[in-house]
Amino acid sequence: MLDSVTKKRIDALRDILVGKVPDPKSQVEQITTGLIYKFMYDLDVESVEKGGVPSFFVGDYEKYSWKNLFDPKLGGADRVQLYSEAIEGMYTNPTAPRLFREIFKNSFLPFKDPSTLNMFLKEINEFRYSHSEKLGDAFEYLLSFMGSQGDAGQFRTPRHIIDFIVEIVNPQKNETILDPACGTAGFLISSYKHILSQNTEKELGDQLSASDRKKLVDNLVGYDISPDMTRISLVNMYLHRFTSPEIHEYDSLSSEDRWNEYYDVILANPPFFSPKGGIQPHSRFGVQSTRAEVLFVDYIMEHLKPKGRAGIVVPEGIIFQAGNAYKTLRKKLVEDCLVGVISLPAGVFQPYSGVKTSILILDKELNQKSDSIFFAKVENDGFSLGAQRNPIDENDLPSAVDKYLTFSFNQLDDDGGVAKQEILEASDCSLSRGKYLKPTINLDPSDFPLVKLREYTDLQRGTTITKKQIEIGEIPVIAGGKKPAYFHSQSNRPANSITISSSGAYAGFVSFHPYPIFASDCLTVVSKEGRLDQRFLFHLLKSRQDDIYKMQTGSGQPHVYARNFDDFEIPLPSIEIQQEIVDELEGYQKIIDGCRQVVENYKPTIDIDPSWEMVELGEISEVITKGTTPKTIGYEFQNEGVSFLKVESISDNGQILPDKLSFVNFECHHSLKRSQLEEGDILFSIAGSLGRTAIVTKDVLPANTNQALAIIRLKDKTQTKFVYKCLRAKWLLDRILENKVGVAQYNLSLKNIGDIEIPLPPIEVQQEIVDELEGYQKIIDGNKKFIDLYTQKIQDRISRVWGE
Repeated sequence: MLDSVTKKRIDALRDILVGKVPDPKSQVEQITTGLIYKFMYDLDVESVEKGGVPSFFVGDYEKYSWKNLFDPKLGGADRVQLYSEAIEGMYTNPTAPRLFREIFKNSFLPFKDPSTLNMFLKEINEFRYSHSEKLGDAFEYLLSFMGSQGDAGQFRTPRHIIDFIVEIVNPQKNETILDPACGTAGFLISSYKHILSQNTEKELGDQLSASDRKKLVDNLVGYDISPDMTRISLVNMYLHRFTSPEIHEYDSLSSEDRWNEYYDVILANPPFFSPKGGIQPHSRFGVQSTRAEVLFVDYIMEHLKPKGRAGIVVPEGIIFQAGNAYKTLRKKLVEDCLVGVISLPAGVFQPYSGVKTSILILDKELNQKSDSIFFAKVENDGFSLGAQRNPIDENDLPSAVDKYLTFSFNQLDDDGGVAKQEILEASDCSLSRGKYLKPTINLDPSDFPLVKLREYTDLQRGTTITKKQIEIGEIPVIAGGKKPAYFHSQSNRPANSITISSSGAYAGFVSFHPYPIFASDCLTVVSKEGRLDQRFLFHLLKSRQDDIYKMQTGSGQPHVYARNFDDFEIPLPSIEIQQEIVDELEGYQKIIDGCRQVVENYKPTIDIDPSWEMVELGEISEVITKGTTPKTIGYEFQNEGVSFLKVESISDNGQILPDKLSFVNFECHHSLKRSQLEEGDILFSIAGSLGRTAIVTKDVLPANTNQALAIIRLKDKTQTKFVYKCLRAKWLLDRILENKVGVAQYNLSLKNIGDIEIPLPPIEVQQEIVDELEGYQKIIDGNKKFIDLYTQKIQDRISRVWGE
């Protein structure tokens, strides 16, 4: 058990390092190195006191003995030099056991400040542990600060979640156990402790024989791609009495060296992140993918023995992502080994991430005996789901274990199961239980009673903070606008807060924040006593955004007050139905987010071949001119007649918008000779919103335009689409806009347009490029349609809740 003194010393060490080593993971590495260095010295001292010989600081390495670091004759710079040489060279110490050499592999001191090192070493010197057990307690506490590996998509799995998975999978003393992405070896150590407790009569593990213990130690294996994490795992295992832990630096997804090793039990929280371009796996995977989460789950399936079991933490994409690899993986899971899906709340990895995860339980033998898959949803894991993760009374984990055990013995649908056949017959083979539930829900408003919002929620004002008070950080300050006003170093509201802007032009704007925030000029809405799911409540309030805007009072500075909600009513389904609705809506939102990412990240590009001819646009154009405004020659706009295009008639993606057209009569059209348009003309905006581009099509003719649009009429109309694509390419548009002039409104001259150089490859190459870009555009247009479709689905679903 960690004592308070040791805890304070660990905290002090982190405080000493934070100025020189700000990254928590690097702090852990430096403190680990220091503790093990001192621990080796303590072991040498203990050995000598018992009549033995030292093992670490002998021969050429005697000069690095811990006591020599405190030689009063040693200057600050010399101490830095001695310590640096010691930790960097310990890897080659021939008398140190291999485990300790591995621990010091790639060690180094990232700072050279003597005063910082002096304070650090003095604090380490206060640790006097000749046995690993107490040092192990200190190390467990130290590891709790690691949290997130950020770019690698890895988050340290909370200890109670690890223990929960281990309890369900239930590894046994004679089984081989693997974690293929072991991190700090948490799953392996939890499995070890679980097996000891399962074989205890009076003292922990007393029913295990010496051969049982040796086999158990040999049976626990971990891989990690990171040498830093491998080193930390080795330390953690050693401090839990593993003298030669089987921890290997190994890339589970790209290397084949250990492919033919199979295990009885596999436990893992694999990294969710895939690098740009994806993972490059070898060819032996059963599911072809470049996504890390897909490959890891497939790897675990492939490496279970015929009666093997597994517990895997996975991101929500595995549950219902629409890609072929995901669907193939889910089908394979259901057919071969999946027996359970346990949904975890989104705050489990707070404060490092609000990522939503689930646990997959695999059991090859049980899968073949059962016709059902067990589903459970954990709402509370014993801790608050905000940034602080404080202990709370509500904890669904024990009941989830009981329900799974009941299911695994009875294999009945009414114990939380869904028929495997029903899942396999679904087009996407989704593992979201809400998809298969068919509750008899009459959405008549009388079935969902209307209740007053104030009776079920707390509406709190934020804390006023000025720009001068801001301590710059990463916590968004939510005030009166749609976007964060600033970024502060502290939060005053947890993740999953709902805010309503209380003043300014957007007073009443409703937002949901899956991350901690600092609430300033806004109201926060928090459910009382868990009667309202925060996400469900957000959807209800957001669907009434227009009504909430109407609550604004005050002309110069509009305000919305908490009292405005005194009589505000909302429908109140049961918490189970709320969660089912949210699951459905979040499924739609994930599709929207994915499509939006495709649309927003698409930037049409043309790879320029240096051999292509570069020509000025004016050389290949029959005419470059601009239009005229009708009022300047005595005509007015009409409600119908000949189309008249303005800058706003062209969308950002190059479409002519029929509902944004103006009209003139035929007399005006014939008088505007210069601005009459022909099919195939390219329009390019040279005033106002610069760079909007479109091709004039037959369906808008006859048509005219004004002087804000340049008319580019090419001599060779077969080049029209290629030139249009060039003008929309960012590299060329940026070059054109370098010539803009003006203050209140920017302008370009026709000469700027005529002088611009564009590449002109052979016509067949132009056509190939146009075909490729138009193929991409079809994909973008399809994604936009999906965004509209699923946005409407969300609106329709919430409207049904309101009884509309």
